[in-house]
Amino acid sequence: MISQFFILSPRGDVIIRRDYLGNVPKTSTETFFRTSKFYKAGDEAPPIFLVDGVSYLSVKDGGVHLVATTRDNVSPSFVLEFLKRISIIIKDYCGSISEEAIRKNFPLIYELLDEVVDYGLPQNTSTEALKTFVLNEPTVVAPPASLKPLFGLSKGPTGVFKSVLDTNRTDGKRRDEIYVDVVERLAVTFSAAGHAISSQIDGSIQVKSYLAGNPPLKIKLNDDLLITRRDGSGGSS
Repeated sequence: MISQFFILSPRGDVIIRRDYLGNVPKTSTETFFRTSKFYKAGDEAPPIFLVDGVSYLSVKDGGVHLVATTRDNVSPSFVLEFLKRISIIIKDYCGSISEEAIRKNFPLIYELLDEVVDYGLPQNTSTEALKTFVLNEPTVVAPPASLKPLFGLSKGPTGVFKSVLDTNRTDGKRRDEIYVDVVERLAVTFSAAGHAISSQIDGSIQVKSYLAGNPPLKIKLNDDLLITRRDGSGGSS
């Protein structure tokens, strides 16, 4: 059972806060930020730590901290997965997750939290199911432009930053849309002399569906696609 949930900015400012049980001090936000910023021996704070009998569990996404506190013996993996689900829900409804996106969607996010958590107990975290209960209109915010990456390569997919509510509510007409991003990543390790020691290519296919009724989707690759083995032997895997 979760005692509190809050979202902190990179400066430690409280953006969103909910206290469900009242058994954790109100200064928990300051305790979390101070402990995570000045952790033991300057090490990076782990996602879970204990201070004065209160467990702090957190995930960081879009520069903000999503934190849950509890005094109960809960499953850490369950709470961390729940926090990640809240992050995904915010992205689905607000287009992205950042301090700006959260501040521009206060009523919407509090409304989502009221549906997702009930007296500290996690409830339904399905984006599609929550659409029935959400009444506030979102203000879609694109993520801030990142710094120019190494070698001038673009980082990640171009992405589509819109709310799941836009399909039905933008102009009153239903628009069935589906977006597919093919993301490729190249990781290379160089020696001090500048020679490539090892390299690896991996990727993923990311699909975001705005189809009415949430129908099941199937993705089929080209029959002529040939995936070579990692050892470079040229055979298919």
